[in-house]
Amino acid sequence: MSGPLKGIRVLDLTAVVMGPYCTLMLGDMGADVIKVENLSGDGTRYLGPTKNEGMGSLFLHLNRNKRSITLDLKSEKGKEILLALTKEVDVFVHTMRPHTMEKLGLSYEDLKKVNNKLIYCGMYGFSKDGPYSKKPAYDDIIQGASGIAAAQGQISGEPQYLATVLADKTAGLVGMSSIIAALYHREKSGEGQEIEVPMFETMVSYSMIEHMYGETFTPPLGSIYYSRVTSKNRKPYKTKDGYIGVMIYNDKQWQTFFQVSGHSELQDDERFKNMKNRSANIDFVYQAVEEIISTKTTEDWLEILESSDIPCTRINSPKDLFDDPHLKEIDFFREVEHPSEGIIKDIKFPVNFSNTPAVVNRYAPNLGEHNEEVFKEVGFSDKELK
Repeated sequence: MSGPLKGIRVLDLTAVVMGPYCTLMLGDMGADVIKVENLSGDGTRYLGPTKNEGMGSLFLHLNRNKRSITLDLKSEKGKEILLALTKEVDVFVHTMRPHTMEKLGLSYEDLKKVNNKLIYCGMYGFSKDGPYSKKPAYDDIIQGASGIAAAQGQISGEPQYLATVLADKTAGLVGMSSIIAALYHREKSGEGQEIEVPMFETMVSYSMIEHMYGETFTPPLGSIYYSRVTSKNRKPYKTKDGYIGVMIYNDKQWQTFFQVSGHSELQDDERFKNMKNRSANIDFVYQAVEEIISTKTTEDWLEILESSDIPCTRINSPKDLFDDPHLKEIDFFREVEHPSEGIIKDIKFPVNFSNTPAVVNRYAPNLGEHNEEVFKEVGFSDKELK
């Protein structure tokens, strides 16, 4: 069996994290992804620990199920090969700003002349229709521009980036789902189309679902921030010997928590009566729970809360996840043999398909590893490639 996108061919002109994460998902679901790199390669090749130059850890995780070719897109031969490939693929994905693609003669208007059924997806910082269209952007820039760093600053006391490349990976997932939607439309209509996935607008849409709060209404009915998630007291709770995550959410869970924690006197406290009252007194609510949780060990609380069906978790470090019993049971981290890098830990595709499971056909490629193979597929002989 193979993934649900078997038979789909993707020409991948992306680099860093956003685009490669998008095409990683497509490749894991069975698409044939051809990664087009410049002669020095994707910059993430050189980021993080590495056994061999150009095969850094981040690159290894973002680029499995891809074939790598190298092209100089400013040369006649490089562009000729790219256009030949464009004729044969279903999807063309890039992460260059629109004006750069226009200069290279690789805009949607250019490429639909070569392949009018092409799904052409551009992923970059800001929509080409606005005044920011030519600005460069990376994850930190978008976290700052979209209000996420400022919202996080409500907790920390100053604007702060989240400790993950949130904007890159979120936009990558939106790009992936948009490409699949466009493929579905083409299946019904026969029409190709252009997709634009701007990071800024994507993350504003993502963040403002909760952080338009009182400003949803005209005139405003309160603060723009969702008070529960920006409370300084929203954090893992300290126990006698560590930390625990607890999320007591609905009325039933609160009543149960007060019973099992030995604080039934709080069951009639108006500040805990319902979600509206708890939201209005959120700092007090968090502080009250913090005091209660501090009285027992982590294991004590896990036993009490899990038996009461109250959502809770131990607080894991990234390294703890390798020994997590659930992840071990489903074989989430696998030690595999990479052709050039030896034994590496690989991350399982997180979604389970009953009939068309995700597959790993190849691990991250060396730079230009598939030049000869791919070029010959579109009719270029050894003599022409010399």
